[in-house]
Amino acid sequence: MHGKEISENIEEYLETIYKKSLMNNMAKTTEISKDLGIAPSSVTQMLKKLEEEGYVTYYQYKGVELTDKGYKIAKEIVRKHRLIETFLYNTLNLDLEDIHDQACAMEHSLSDEAERKLCQLLEYPNQCPDDHNIIPVCDLDIPSCYECSKVHKIDEIPKRLEKLTAVGNMQINQVGTIKFIRGDNDKIKKLLDMGITLEMKVTLINTAPLNQPIKVLIEDKQVDLDKDLSLDIFVELDE
Repeated sequence: MHGKEISENIEEYLETIYKKSLMNNMAKTTEISKDLGIAPSSVTQMLKKLEEEGYVTYYQYKGVELTDKGYKIAKEIVRKHRLIETFLYNTLNLDLEDIHDQACAMEHSLSDEAERKLCQLLEYPNQCPDDHNIIPVCDLDIPSCYECSKVHKIDEIPKRLEKLTAVGNMQINQVGTIKFIRGDNDKIKKLLDMGITLEMKVTLINTAPLNQPIKVLIEDKQVDLDKDLSLDIFVELDE
């Protein structure tokens, strides 16, 4: 948890930049201004401050991109937000229109251990309920959620250094190596039955409409991969 290290205001900026820069790594000042409801001039001042503190790289008239330091914090906040939304909707049965603001209020104070236990309670969800955006992978250096469930305390698990991407979020012709599988032991067995396991190479051949399979190469074998399943397989992209 970063609440004692950086302000909630900074976390909100990093979270917004993360969401806006997923496709092209760059978020425009006007987009950040619109999302946060803050004047562009004030946004520019804050972006320069974030650059000084090592969270972003700011390009005048172009936009801003997260550094590795900023990306790590932003992804963690987005993950907590989307897990909380899932809990509020699926478990507490709150209305969709009410869960976003509530999650915003709670995400900054949720500890890393509480986040891990919440993920386990919810049975490792891969999308949040309001906009079906993917829930980012945790940064625990483990091969699967199943392995995580066997560890008593989060302090016993080292942090992952690699930046992982869900297969369902890859770009066409991108290649990556499977490093993490989200879900319980049944999910792992299902993938094993398909001939898919850790350290295999994955190449995205093409995308597909919502809820339709995507085509990938697993090593040298073409596979039609269920869209939902593609959000539970995480790879480290090749350079």
